[in-house]
Amino acid sequence: MNAKRIAVVTGGTTGLGAAITLALLEQGRTVVATYYPGDLNACEALPEWSVRMKEAGHDVFIFPVDVTDPASCEALIARVNTEVGVPLILVNNAGITRDAPLHKMTFAQWNAVIMTNLNSFFTMTRPVIEGMRAAKWGRIVSISSVNGEKGQFGQANYAAAKAGIIAATKSVAAENAKYGVTVNAVAPGYIATDMVMAIKEEVRTKIVEGVPVGRLGEPSEIGRVVQFLTSDDAGLITGSTIDANGGLYYR
Repeated sequence: MNAKRIAVVTGGTTGLGAAITLALLEQGRTVVATYYPGDLNACEALPEWSVRMKEAGHDVFIFPVDVTDPASCEALIARVNTEVGVPLILVNNAGITRDAPLHKMTFAQWNAVIMTNLNSFFTMTRPVIEGMRAAKWGRIVSISSVNGEKGQFGQANYAAAKAGIIAATKSVAAENAKYGVTVNAVAPGYIATDMVMAIKEEVRTKIVEGVPVGRLGEPSEIGRVVQFLTSDDAGLITGSTIDANGGLYYR
């Protein structure tokens, strides 16, 4: 029964999301990986990624969704229910950055990040939560960030959204604990995704110097954290935020 469960991973075809998708596939899950059709980079990479998944023997469903649009999210879950089955695992991973110090930030930059990174917690969780409650089992994991816990220069929008995920996680966990539905967050530190590796080497060197373990995290390491939190063995963990940041202490 554990291996037959269906997982939805938003932003699940690139970067950290692709690593999470792979971790759940290796766990034996049926995975629906979503992408945003307006993201040209994600769309261009999609055919090659799909081929690699098939060559590795993974049967993954790839569906488009706009996580900022409630109707799009409801349509996605209706499609999953019809074509795949009832999803009992949700990983809220999709996210963007629009960095600028607040005195230079536009409302459009603020709103785009809040809509994508925070509002998506509602737009994606709302359509699946009743199915999980009915099944008396569910796992919701949302990707927050160390910057949602400590703040970051030029990222007031991003930090606010990621902090909001942590608070929402605690609330929804309390509402659904008696139904066997756990709700948790993962707060990564600096991870060696394509976005981070594109930073100038001298800047990355300074970043690594500030990480106590002395290296960037690997996307697969975050994938394994999500893998555990979505397992039967993690049934006692809910309302929690797991820090995976290499020792970046901020409290």
